[in-house]
Amino acid sequence: MGGGKLNFGRSGFLLVVLLLLLTLSACQSHYFERTTPIKELLEKPRSYENKVVKIEGVVTEVFSLFVVKYFVVRDNTGEIAVITDRILPGKGERVKVRGHLIEAFALEDKTLMVLKEEKE
Repeated sequence: MGGGKLNFGRSGFLLVVLLLLLTLSACQSHYFERTTPIKELLEKPRSYENKVVKIEGVVTEVFSLFVVKYFVVRDNTGEIAVITDRILPGKGERVKVRGHLIEAFALEDKTLMVLKEEKE
């Protein structure tokens, strides 16, 4: 009866390393993606059309009225409203949000851009 030692050999070791690299690269897209300054989103909204963006900041306002829930996030460059389906964060809470930038309202040269949070 053997000592319970596993011997994968060189090909087994390479397979394990390959699987680890694939797992890390998949995680990287979610955990290490670039945080976009809010000012950049608001100044160049067309650059972010149909793209997922990530923001980080402090919640300054919360609002809930039956079907509409949103909170406002402020970073050191600006602030933006975030539409969400989840339980609202608390005022003063630091949050990270992933979502799509959408035009909520436009009148002549005035536009209101909001971030629609992605479901995780």
